[in-house]
Amino acid sequence: MNKFNKLNDKNSKLIKIFTKIPTLETPRLIMRRLRVNDYKDMYEYSRLESVTRYLLWSPHKDEEYTYRYLEHVQDDYRAGEFYDWALVYKEHDKMIGTCGFTRFDLNNTSAEIGYVLNPYYWGVGLAPEAVSEVIRYGFEELKLNRIEARYIYGNNRSRHVMEKCGMTFEGMFRSQILNKNEYKDVGVCSILSREYLNNKETELKKL
Repeated sequence: MNKFNKLNDKNSKLIKIFTKIPTLETPRLIMRRLRVNDYKDMYEYSRLESVTRYLLWSPHKDEEYTYRYLEHVQDDYRAGEFYDWALVYKEHDKMIGTCGFTRFDLNNTSAEIGYVLNPYYWGVGLAPEAVSEVIRYGFEELKLNRIEARYIYGNNRSRHVMEKCGMTFEGMFRSQILNKNEYKDVGVCSILSREYLNNKETELKKL
């Protein structure tokens, strides 16, 4: 099998997986497919400037906008081109954010992750809990070699999540993106498969 065919094979497998995105579970979260009827819970946080300040998108203007967005997401799921999980907080049975892969580089067996969380649930470790599960899935199920995450300069809360999940800060790219009419510096953190396995082995030894 040549390199082109191998890449097509990897892409086909990825599409097959995310067409029917698997449900994941952590101690406090159910991670499932986003649904159109999540629109009220999503709008609750996606309308806030405090949430979108360091993101590439602007606050949702009304519930109908969020509803239409989630309708569009269903098409992307069906095409196997959307890689986000809805985060459902078990205790409240409420969708409180999303976490997943923003892009894949199949040539190099790597991916980038992203996440957003309702600010009511900030500061209690739910973001690291979700990100750690996506990292686990990426390495153990998708057999990735590298997983990275990016944040806009100033978003120290997001960098803290990355580092809490075992990621290493690699550096800051100056004026890397033009976002909301301003050039923004972007920081990158990453974790490699071998580092993930070493961390897992260390944790098991502590038990």
